[in-house]
Amino acid sequence: MDISVVVPLYNEVESLPELTSWISRVMLENSFTYEIILVDDGSKDGSWDMIVKLKGNDPFIRGIKFRRNYGKSAALNVGFEAAKGDVVITMDADLQDSPDEIPQLYRRITEDNYDLVSGWKAKRYDPISKTIPTKFFNAVTRRMSGIPNLHDFNCGLKAYRNAVVKNIEVYGEMHRYIPVIAKWAGFSKIGEQIVEHRPRKYGKTKFGMSRFVNGFLDLLSIFFVGKFGKRPMHFFGSMGVLSFFAGTVITIWMISQKLYDIAHGLKFRDITAQPLFYIALVAIILGSQLFLTGFVAELVARSSHDRNNYQVEETV
Repeated sequence: MDISVVVPLYNEVESLPELTSWISRVMLENSFTYEIILVDDGSKDGSWDMIVKLKGNDPFIRGIKFRRNYGKSAALNVGFEAAKGDVVITMDADLQDSPDEIPQLYRRITEDNYDLVSGWKAKRYDPISKTIPTKFFNAVTRRMSGIPNLHDFNCGLKAYRNAVVKNIEVYGEMHRYIPVIAKWAGFSKIGEQIVEHRPRKYGKTKFGMSRFVNGFLDLLSIFFVGKFGKRPMHFFGSMGVLSFFAGTVITIWMISQKLYDIAHGLKFRDITAQPLFYIALVAIILGSQLFLTGFVAELVARSSHDRNNYQVEETV
């Protein structure tokens, strides 16, 4: 099969007939073999009934229904598990992503040998209250992730090589940073394509301003887990040793200073009367706690079922 189109949705009953018809038309015009996987994330507006109806008219449509709303990341992860196509395309169900972009995305994967191609909505139909924070977080993500060529990490329209979606796990609200997850999994050939951003035709947006706070926290989580997930002692242990060493040096210096003053008959202050002593004490205690945290985290990591799960590209 050439293409699997994964569409996570929540309360998008009005747009589903037009979206699936549009996707099917594009596939037939380009002679692609395909499937459309609609993942209903606990909709309450009759979206599932519409999916069942569309499935009855189109055998290339597959539907997956959640018992309740779990979020876009969960819907994408389940869709990735179900996808059978050589190339997997994701898009939102609100018709703001154009299926006409699919052929070019497919060619970027199959002919240009990209692992992942992310859409970039260079011209957006969003209010400034959304576009400015989005640009800021995209800039921060580019800096932290080491993927300098992407301008829109959260664009729903993306294309993946099948091996990518089968070797990554999307959870929580990590769908915003799938390119980062893919990079940490060893899929480093990541490209970008300018795509059309269409005005929303039906319904209303599901996202609020809280997503920017959550998005930043998710980015920190991905950065830490990706870099130190299999060796947490390198992070906590290093910080702990530095803190403990600094506190110890300060304490030794204060004791030496007092002994020097006593030996030369100089006026001196009790060590416990100096604020610097308590700073040193806090540094020693904090260093010990960080080191013990790294030790416990290392035990947890070594007990993980996927501690030796490494990505093998090919063998001969």
